[in-house]
Amino acid sequence: MTVFRRLALEAGDKIMEVYNDPDFAVRSKSDASPVTEADEAADALISEGLAEAFPGVAIVTEEQAASHKQDVSTFLIVDPLDGTKEFVQRRGDFTVNIAYVEDGAPIRGVVYAPAKQRLFYTLADGRAVEEEGPFDKETPGTQKPISVSVPDNRGLMVVASKSHRDQATDDYISKFAVRDMTSAGSSLKFCLVATGEADLYPRLGPTCEWDTAAGDAVLRGAGGEVVRFDDHAPLVYGKKGFLNPFFIAYAPGVLLVKA
Repeated sequence: MTVFRRLALEAGDKIMEVYNDPDFAVRSKSDASPVTEADEAADALISEGLAEAFPGVAIVTEEQAASHKQDVSTFLIVDPLDGTKEFVQRRGDFTVNIAYVEDGAPIRGVVYAPAKQRLFYTLADGRAVEEEGPFDKETPGTQKPISVSVPDNRGLMVVASKSHRDQATDDYISKFAVRDMTSAGSSLKFCLVATGEADLYPRLGPTCEWDTAAGDAVLRGAGGEVVRFDDHAPLVYGKKGFLNPFFIAYAPGVLLVKA
């Protein structure tokens, strides 16, 4: 995790340089999603660092379309800037995501939110921690173990997407007794469940594996689970095109309902 952590922090620095520039450029990719020079600079830095540290291990990254054609079950997967819409609107809810998937399961991951100065990752034994800043590139600071909540199904705390909320999501959430709701962008939603700040995060919309792998690894390391929305089977990685089905991330005490 030392390499993942350092690369995430270095990428965060590059991203914040662009973020603090009052006049950065935004372009549209072929799928109409936004991309900035921050995405590209962070991607180049992380890809190069991973290739050097883990020669021979497949790398899948959002910004390199050719990498999406691979057929792999063990690989490194990167979203150099998750939450570009949040970034463009200067809302701060964007993250750097780096994960390692082994036999279809995300077992190591780092999620770094540079504008919020929050850093989450898995340790060598798979447990998840949040590191307290300020962050030194080479030497980890105080690591606080994190774990999911013990949910009260009479009143759950739900987190939903800031940019992708829709009626289907609201309809599903309405099946639960909800104490309160919060919204967050990017993979931070997984981390809020991992720390116990939320109990349930349903996602009824399109995502790709690079959006979820690192947050999923952190959540699993905190005792949480991520399952498919349709049949509640565990979410697996290495799917064709690295596309995800709808899913639910939650603390295991939540009594899930079938849609």
